[in-house]
Amino acid sequence: MIIVGVDTGGTFTDFIYKKDGKWGVYKLLSTPHNPAEAVLKGLDYILEGKPGNITHGSTVATNAILEKKGANTALITNKGFEDVIDIGRQNRKKLYDLYYQKNKPLVSSTMRFGLDCRVNSNGEVLKEVDLLQLEEIAEKLKIAEAESVAVCFLFSFLNRKHEKIVGDYLREKGFHCCLSSEILPEFREYERLSTTVINAYVSPKMDRYISHIKDNLTEGSKLRIMQSNGGVISAEVAMSESVRTILSGPAGGAVGAFEIGKMAGFDKLITFDMGGTSTDVALINGELPLTVESEIDGFPVKVPMIDIHTVGAGGGSIAYKDDGGALRVGPISAGADPGPICYGKGEQITVTDANLYLGRLIPDHFLGGAMKLDREKLNFYFDKLSKEFGLTTVELAEGVLEVANTNMERAIRVISVERGYNPSDFTLFSFGGAGGMHAAFLAKLLHIPRVFVPRNPGILSAIGMILSDIIKDYSKTVMLKEALSFNELKTYFADLKEQGINDLLNEGVERENISLELYLDMRYLGQSYEIIVPFTEDYVNTFHEYHKRLYGYANYEKPIEIVNLRLRARGKMEKPKFEKKATKVADIDKNAILSETDVIFGGKTVKSKVIDRDLLLYGNKFDGPAIVIEYSSTIVIPPEATVEVDAFENLIIHV
Repeated sequence: MIIVGVDTGGTFTDFIYKKDGKWGVYKLLSTPHNPAEAVLKGLDYILEGKPGNITHGSTVATNAILEKKGANTALITNKGFEDVIDIGRQNRKKLYDLYYQKNKPLVSSTMRFGLDCRVNSNGEVLKEVDLLQLEEIAEKLKIAEAESVAVCFLFSFLNRKHEKIVGDYLREKGFHCCLSSEILPEFREYERLSTTVINAYVSPKMDRYISHIKDNLTEGSKLRIMQSNGGVISAEVAMSESVRTILSGPAGGAVGAFEIGKMAGFDKLITFDMGGTSTDVALINGELPLTVESEIDGFPVKVPMIDIHTVGAGGGSIAYKDDGGALRVGPISAGADPGPICYGKGEQITVTDANLYLGRLIPDHFLGGAMKLDREKLNFYFDKLSKEFGLTTVELAEGVLEVANTNMERAIRVISVERGYNPSDFTLFSFGGAGGMHAAFLAKLLHIPRVFVPRNPGILSAIGMILSDIIKDYSKTVMLKEALSFNELKTYFADLKEQGINDLLNEGVERENISLELYLDMRYLGQSYEIIVPFTEDYVNTFHEYHKRLYGYANYEKPIEIVNLRLRARGKMEKPKFEKKATKVADIDKNAILSETDVIFGGKTVKSKVIDRDLLLYGNKFDGPAIVIEYSSTIVIPPEATVEVDAFENLIIHV
């Protein structure tokens, strides 16, 4: 069966595939009006009517929330608690902004319904569900044409009886229904409610999207979907638990960077994924960083995700003059349509246009020559905008790149400096179609000594998807206010273990390929928030060590509290092997240097080598300035930087 990894981005849809024993890559412009069009077009080209084993990272759930184009969603909760979704937490994102307003909830006040039932904080039923009331609410849902219903009752993580009654009734009536006890059986009612509402809001759209792709696949094909936690799940699970796919594309990139970096001997990485629309960064300190405190568009999402920070800076980010007369770049993007000016349809200068104007892109070698860039078309637009600023066109182009680099530098500081990490202790792992043009400059700004550029960096997120395992996350609130013995606490995981094993067996994983990872959410008694620690025999000291690493101190005398149990069930997948070269070759093949071109660095035009990456070999070394071209990306090597090719044919740039 042909193996395929697919990543849908804002500008390009990327594919990596193994066919007839050989690996291949493919890129084509995304179709924002219907992302499935580009996916199916690429799969048709690759599969040629044969069945495929496909892993797909989708932006459908993310875009549905950001664009407010999800399902017409209703909420059923306890009577008197209908407005919890509006009240939320009393945190102000912008403390001194007198005009600050939170985003409107995804469920309007007219679509929220209260049911007069109650379970107490011990999980005991105080008042049963009134079926007559439930029938009345169902009639109102029909009149309101609700497409999806979120059900979230107080303390349902302790006793899910009422949610199950409501869910069974509504599903029998034909409603798409999401229960908080199925999506997130944990305490903190607002976060649980928000996560359930988001799932209800995006699931119908994801269901239609995935069903459309499945219906158009060759018979015998398998489709799995990348999750935000760095693992994959079946298409069927993704349709019902779509909230788990919100960061699926960026998560694929983080997994790919982690696996390839580890293979090459680098386990301390700052990942830098610059695509056409946005830039995603993450800090990997020996392991993938997971968090359960993510937000999307201001709404909490408490399912486990790889800790990724995103900014609106990509190759398609538009440059403009703001109301104060300053040069701004992004977050608005030209996307795939109309795209940058040099693609032929755009009329606003983008980061990609600035790179081309300065000679850092080679027009005839973009996408392996499959897509020619129009350099001449840029002159009119650069002349026009540069006059508005009183700059030369070169100053404008370099200014666009400097502003974009500053935006991305700020993002990297958020995940490193602001969390107590020194960027110079890490390697900058660059990927994404546009990453190679900016990575060396960012590394210099942040005093990062080296940049790691893998093979085919423009499709690394797709590569990460076929390097991922099947992963299912489970949690249970226990609120234990004292430390139990290791063996006693282990018994609390029994039902989670059983569920994890059964779910992976249903996903088609062999029992010998299933492993279970156990974690605890712990805090000092009286604290408001907890941290996730591995469940070890000496888990109390493990917690103290983690707390000290995160916050600089540990209180060994203070009692601890175990809030949640977490289980990660992992189904090992067969993964591609990467060939490690054995023989070093010192001299670069003369055919690898295609030509010389004029490139502008710091206002000066410098003759720079144009190098074909496909002809570089293990052991090759060369100095900048140079432009390294390959099918999926272009890598800019500034003056004074040096490059070496490692045994896996990754580029290591020393800046």
